[in-house]
Amino acid sequence: MITMNKYKFVSNRVMKNSKGEEKGKMRVMVPSGTETAHMDYVCPECGLAKHEETPWIRPFSFTCPKCGFLMKLPKLKEEIKKEKKQAKKELEKSSGLDV
Repeated sequence: MITMNKYKFVSNRVMKNSKGEEKGKMRVMVPSGTETAHMDYVCPECGLAKHEETPWIRPFSFTCPKCGFLMKLPKLKEEIKKEKKQAKKELEKSSGLDV
């Protein structure tokens, strides 16, 4: 069982490829008292599934060793803002209200 007192950071996200398709996954866990990220991922670009341990640095990113695709794990708040802004632009464009 994962409890937050054992980990200082836990994230489980769907990752998008270069075409914007949700094709990959990334789970990152950083145990309390360490600076090492334990990561399980499926590259959204090439499909490589792997476990890695890498230094924990924010903003967190990782390059796929097979295809070179850069997977970024932005802060969730920033990711939500970006998605809302994109959705607003698409709505304005589809309704003919280009700004």
